[in-house]
Amino acid sequence: MEQKIIKPDKRISPLPSEETDKSYRYWLACAYASPLMPLCDLTFVFDAMKKMLKNCLKAKPIFGILLLLVAPAIYAQQTEKIEPLSLEEMWTVAEKNNRQLKLSDLDLQQSKLAILEAKDRLLPELSVGGDVKLNSKFLIYDDGLFAAPQDVPVKGYGYGVGYNLNFNLYNGGKDKRNIALKKEETTRKQYEAEQQKHHVKYDVAVAYFDLYKFLHFYDFLDAEIQAEKKQKRLIESLHNNGTVLKSDVLRTSVKLSQLELNLSDLTKKIEIAKQRLNILMGRANDAALAITHTDSAALNVFEDDRYTAYVDLAFNQSPAYKIAHSDITWSELNVKQMKAMVLPKVSLYANYNYTYPQISFYPYSNDLWGFGQTGIKVQYAIDNLFKSKHAIAHAQVVSREAQEKADIQKDEIYLQVKDAYLQQQQALERVKTAEQQIIQTTETVRVIRSSYLNQESLLSDLMEAENALLEAKFNRTTAQTDVKVSHIRLLAIVGIL
Repeated sequence: MEQKIIKPDKRISPLPSEETDKSYRYWLACAYASPLMPLCDLTFVFDAMKKMLKNCLKAKPIFGILLLLVAPAIYAQQTEKIEPLSLEEMWTVAEKNNRQLKLSDLDLQQSKLAILEAKDRLLPELSVGGDVKLNSKFLIYDDGLFAAPQDVPVKGYGYGVGYNLNFNLYNGGKDKRNIALKKEETTRKQYEAEQQKHHVKYDVAVAYFDLYKFLHFYDFLDAEIQAEKKQKRLIESLHNNGTVLKSDVLRTSVKLSQLELNLSDLTKKIEIAKQRLNILMGRANDAALAITHTDSAALNVFEDDRYTAYVDLAFNQSPAYKIAHSDITWSELNVKQMKAMVLPKVSLYANYNYTYPQISFYPYSNDLWGFGQTGIKVQYAIDNLFKSKHAIAHAQVVSREAQEKADIQKDEIYLQVKDAYLQQQQALERVKTAEQQIIQTTETVRVIRSSYLNQESLLSDLMEAENALLEAKFNRTTAQTDVKVSHIRLLAIVGIL
């Protein structure tokens, strides 16, 4: 004999057995599927809490006063909200506090100071000096070394003071070219700092959208767990009425445990993503952080971008390409610098000294005397004729190497732009595919759930459809974040991020 399902409200007259089963299953299915399913009435809980608080205030006034004093602080702590940060705000913070960017800035400051040091070498060399000395006897050997010498009386001590001036007039342009080399190195450091900024902003974007994705996954899993708990209660009710087997209850329990385990693992990934963002922004590792992951505007991307436009921008704006051309300019200047080694050096010099006593010229005198010289000095290093040969050859090889590296970098930019552009287009296609899958799997879950409640499908089919729907939601969110990340990567490669 078929078993009847008895409803909890006994005032309603019972229907025939088959109609009762179908009606009850339909009511449970609608209640489970509806997002407006009524919650339990918790009025009795609040009434009990009010009664307990009233008894505490009557029996122990001190306890009641303390509770009233502490309650606002607890409430304020619980209701304190963390101001969410947008991606642009995180970029702003990272540009100011990121340690890699600070290191790049210090490196750039060093190169600017190197320019000033090179300019300082254009100034004339000026030195002052003096000495104090003890003089020995001044002996003159008129008749040879082994004859008795003539002792010329001089002071037993002496001192001198004077200056030396040397001003470079020409040295093949090496000093001025050295300044040009330092300026080119500074320009390269600026390009490197710009490239580092793009890398940091891209890393922040990757971590941001990882967190964005994980938070969405958390919402999906949490909603799935709540739905699975309702479905478990439904299946347990059906099992108690003899409609389904015990194995269905066990399968639902296993799935629920797996979902809760995945949720716990996802919580850890969220914490790691937050810590990575804090580090990239130069904040404390455990600093509170929140983002608005429910705003879909952050995923808006223009779909009509053209590949050729990105390529043209890359060869005008890409820091990597600018660095390669800066290396070419530097190497060409270095070749000229090596060739200047064989050129003469012309300088203006002057010196003047006061000396006491005068023992440099004969006749000697114990009086103070002064003597100086001013003139032009020309030097030519003959050894540089053969020493510079290999240095020039080395510099020329370095110059050709820089040119080859620039050509390689050009090809690399072509590939990087193409790869990022195609990744963006592929991610856009995955978004559309995932949205279609969500529509199809949602309908599939609805149909299979209805047929399962009517004992026309197996629980394994329902679970498989639910897993497919959850995976489709994951795929859509992943594809949406991949679109944005690939677009930001494209902007970073081009140099306009």
